Amino acid sequence: MMSPGLKGSPILVRHARGIGNRLRSKSPVAEIPSNKKRGSSPKAQRKFPTPNLFFAYSIPMPLSGSIAVKYSEDDAQFVSIRPLVRQTFRPSELIDMIVSVTGKDSARVQQILRAGTIVFNSYRYWWDAIDADSAELSEILSKYPEAQPSRPFRPEDCTEVILESPGTPPRHTLHLGRQDASRKRLFRRRSLWDALLDIARQQAPAYREYSYAHRADLYTLSLDRAAIAHLTQQAAQYAPRQLATQLGILPNISQAKFLCPRR
Repeated sequence: MMSPGLKGSPILVRHARGIGNRLRSKSPVAEIPSNKKRGSSPKAQRKFPTPNLFFAYSIPMPLSGSIAVKYSEDDAQFVSIRPLVRQTFRPSELIDMIVSVTGKDSARVQQILRAGTIVFNSYRYWWDAIDADSAELSEILSKYPEAQPSRPFRPEDCTEVILESPGTPPRHTLHLGRQDASRKRLFRRRSLWDALLDIARQQAPAYREYSYAHRADLYTLSLDRAAIAHLTQQAAQYAPRQLATQLGILPNISQAKFLCPRR
């Protein structure tokens, strides 16, 4: 019990004030220290609102009408000063570009529509965030083909062969279209395209997936040393001369991909 003689004493008053100051310093409300001089008029406390990041960067939009899109060359980890190009996309065009990157994945497509950006063919695209209705998006995606693993490989349907070296991503890649590879050298009865399809006839390529980027079914075939050596020899005899430099990677390849668009 406090002695009557200590009530109102200067020591007790200073002790009580010290406790109050410590309690105020532990308050969760941060205050801006005031530099006003003694005797100046009091001012209202400055308040800094916390930004709502979701509403600051995401403006829900319906998946209809036209969509304003900006794009520029993608400079990965560097600050780019390249000019932005503005273009108007139809919703189907924007989704077609996204599906080429993600595949027919409704959740992933919806996520990118909300994010408002994607990298496609070395260009970065931006648009205002779109909160697409799931039913509306599913209806659009239903028009895209499904993969058919049971679909057999038919050489006559093949329009492009992609030769790749090992690695992810492969260090060497060569795209050979049917039109270019079918050109015959002077006094030659066969073409490079014939040599490529001969490999697929000897061993049927395996179905891998439907490529939305190429709009074709994709088949793959692993190549052993004997097959690579034979293809290199055939290329030296039948390939058009304008492909000679590109075909220098043949000793490094390990697999061939065959693209077969659906009719």
